Amino acid sequence: MSETGASYAAAGVDIEAGDRAVELMKEWVKKTRRPEVLGGLGGFAGLFDASALKNYERPLLASATDGVGTKVDVARQLGVYDTIGHDLVAMVMDDIVVCGAEPLFMTDYICVGKVHPERVAAIVKGIAEGCVLAGCALVGGETAEHPGLLGPDDFDVAGAGTGVVEADRLLGADRIRTGDAVVAMASSGLHSNGYSLVRHVLLNQAGLSLDATIDELGRTLGEELLEPTRIYSLDCLALMRATEVHAFSHVTGGGLAANLARVIPDGLHAVVDRSTWTPAPVFDLVGRTGDVERLELEKTLNMGVGMIAIVPQESADVALATLADRGVDAWIAGEITDRGEHTTGAALVGTYSS
Repeated sequence: MSETGASYAAAGVDIEAGDRAVELMKEWVKKTRRPEVLGGLGGFAGLFDASALKNYERPLLASATDGVGTKVDVARQLGVYDTIGHDLVAMVMDDIVVCGAEPLFMTDYICVGKVHPERVAAIVKGIAEGCVLAGCALVGGETAEHPGLLGPDDFDVAGAGTGVVEADRLLGADRIRTGDAVVAMASSGLHSNGYSLVRHVLLNQAGLSLDATIDELGRTLGEELLEPTRIYSLDCLALMRATEVHAFSHVTGGGLAANLARVIPDGLHAVVDRSTWTPAPVFDLVGRTGDVERLELEKTLNMGVGMIAIVPQESADVALATLADRGVDAWIAGEITDRGEHTTGAALVGTYSS
């Protein structure tokens, strides 16, 4: 009688499938290549030629890491894997550009219950496309198979990125002055935050189907929920080249007011007027369907604003024109004032335009 010993494959890890996934993704990774990148996929580390930074007087490296959260479950349910990578790049690289840094390169980590090579390649395709939109290279990554921990169709994604900014061009709270204009840039939708609430309200409580066409959205619920996060990196860099910018704020988890407050210095206050814009219908759908209070919505979702630029009042018109030329819907949403009796760094006032 012959006996067969334990093996990695018997435990659920398919090395050959992982190798095939790498082959399928190579063409997409190649599209992100920058001249500073050395080597290709397959090494133990991605290489970036730092001599390119010699032109900086005092280069500061900026780094960030993030994931996409429970939005990945919407992608899994719909079987759509080639957009979630845009979300990942946006969450990482739009954090990096907030300090004024140019995105340089990124790495990804994809964790799956079972490697389906075409699915993994589709995820990497989306990441690569996002990197092109952010102007950075995808220099490497890791795909890990976790049988027994994740179901065969379950997956998660995370990434880390690096950028560079000249020290004397570093943006932030120390540049902000009373009277500065708060310029809002429209979001493409829900972006990648608040999906635990959104899924709970729309899918669990209301029992809506991702395939259902929602009249007020003008498309299916699944299409709305999978709308990729807008990547603002190159728009922000263009804005910095066109006019003076004091600070950016990436509106992610915690909502507009909380994220804006992170870049407001002590003694000053950002006042944002809700009447300057109308949130997209999906925000009202979540609030109305789940009977979610406005403050809770604003603490969880972006409410239609994905990025904020704080600029001198005299730069506001140039900022709006620059963003318009790049196809970014933007408007003056408020201003910076003395804090006075305010206890927080930023607040929303008024009522949303209808």
